[in-house]
Amino acid sequence: MIKTNKNKIEISKKLKERAIYEGFTIVGIASIPGSSRLKLRTSALERWLSNNHHADMKWMEAERRKNINTLLKDAKSILSVGFTYISSESNNNDRFKIGKFSQGEDYHKVIYKKLKNVGKWIDIEIPDCKWKICVDTSPLLEKAWAEESGLGWIGKNSNLISKKNGSWFTLGFIILTKDLIPDKPHQSLCGKCNLCIESCPTKAIVEPFVIQSDLCIAYHTIENRKKTIPKKIEENLNGWVAGCDICQDICPWNKSVPYNNTFETTPKEWMKNLGIDSLNWDDKTWEENLKGTTLKRIKPWMWKRNIEANLRNNKIKL
Repeated sequence: MIKTNKNKIEISKKLKERAIYEGFTIVGIASIPGSSRLKLRTSALERWLSNNHHADMKWMEAERRKNINTLLKDAKSILSVGFTYISSESNNNDRFKIGKFSQGEDYHKVIYKKLKNVGKWIDIEIPDCKWKICVDTSPLLEKAWAEESGLGWIGKNSNLISKKNGSWFTLGFIILTKDLIPDKPHQSLCGKCNLCIESCPTKAIVEPFVIQSDLCIAYHTIENRKKTIPKKIEENLNGWVAGCDICQDICPWNKSVPYNNTFETTPKEWMKNLGIDSLNWDDKTWEENLKGTTLKRIKPWMWKRNIEANLRNNKIKL
C-alpha cells in the first residue's frame, strides 16, 4: 500500500513536470468525480442556462458538460493546464482593439499539440492508462475543473484567475483512467473587490460570477451572427472589434504577471496595424490574415460590421 501510494506521488509529480516542460505555465491534478464544489458549479451552469444568459451559444446546453465520464469511460483523474497567451508585444492599437487571447497562434491548436506530447509521455510512463485531450471546444466544465485542480479560482468576471499569472491564460485538460494524487482546490481571492463589475461599460456582469452574454462586448463581436449590433453595445465598443479585455485589464491580479514571449503568442503584424483600410479588404485577404488564428470564427462580413459600428460612434482615430 505504501509502495503504491509512493508510486502515485512520483508519477503525479512527473506528469506535472512534463506538462511544464511542454510549455504550460501552471498545472494541477484533480480526482474524479471531484469535491462538492463541482455540484455547485454544475448547479450554477444550470441556473445560467435557464436564465438564457448564454444567448445564442446553444452548444453550452450539452448535457455531457455536466458529466465528465461521458468523455472518457472509467475516468479517475484530470490534468489541468494553463497556457499563458500574453506577451510583452500584446497590444491594442490606437484604432481597433483585439482581445489578447487571440493575437497570436490559435490557442486550441497550440494547447492540443502540447497536450498530445504529454499524452505520448503517458503512453510510455503509464502504459495501462487511457487518456483523452480536451480544449474549450469539448463539453467540459473547464473553469470548474481547473479550480478543482488548484490552478486558480473563478473570479467575479467569470475568468479563471491565478495568484501568480492573473487571468491571461487559456485552459487545456487530459482526462486519465489512472488514480493520481490531486492538488488542493483553490479558494477565491477576489474578496470585496468589484472593479471588473464596475468597469464593464455595458453592465454585462449582472451579479458576481454571472455574465449575461447578450450584454457582453466580446459576445457580440465574436459570436453575434446578426447583421447589426444592438445600439447599447455599439455605443460602448470604444474600439473593440474582436473580443474585449476591459474586465481583465482592470483586475488587480493582472497588474504584474510574467509574459510568455514565444512565437505562439506574438501578435500578427496586421493586428498591430489594423485600420480603416481593412474595410476594403476582400474575403480572400481576410481569410489569409485570419489563417492560423482563433479569429477565423469572426467572418469577414462580421469584421466589417464591427469596424463600421465603431466608426459610427466617432471614437476612433482615423
